[in-house]
Amino acid sequence: MKYDQFGQAHCSTAELCDLLYQNPQLDIGRFQVDDPDQYNESRRLLYADLPELRRYSLGLSVLYDESIETFDRDQQQRWFMPDSYRSLDIAQWLLAQCQTQDQLQRVGQELLLYQERDMFDLLRYLKYFVDTMRSHGVLWGVGRGSSVASYILYIIGVHRIDSMYYDLDISEFLK
Repeated sequence: MKYDQFGQAHCSTAELCDLLYQNPQLDIGRFQVDDPDQYNESRRLLYADLPELRRYSLGLSVLYDESIETFDRDQQQRWFMPDSYRSLDIAQWLLAQCQTQDQLQRVGQELLLYQERDMFDLLRYLKYFVDTMRSHGVLWGVGRGSSVASYILYIIGVHRIDSMYYDLDISEFLK
């Protein structure tokens, strides 16, 4: 299996079949194969809700002649997320969670940084992800690395480290 500059896995049809045999729950929609037509025809007949495989060449310049950022933006549009989260005004929601003036200032400062980096969709997805984990009783870590410097991620519930209490600088996370 080979990976391109966008992190996409490329394999032969036989390699994909071997991977599926080892792990039937594998998300095959994330793979690019040399000849997806046979799989796609079977998928149409038997399992219409499975993702269709696309044909790529390892020289992805034909499909993505732009930047990795453009590729990432295209992929973000494919994230599964209910419409209620996709249309959520995440900035307003975050500001509504604040109880003090200091919290409002910190959230406002961080929102500007996230907005500069065009990361509001990511914040919406993280809120959806955390809400889903909570509703299903899934446990996740306390927090690690530079992400604990983000007070917004603390409010959403991604981690449990209050960066304001520990006076952590957001620039440690969004470098």
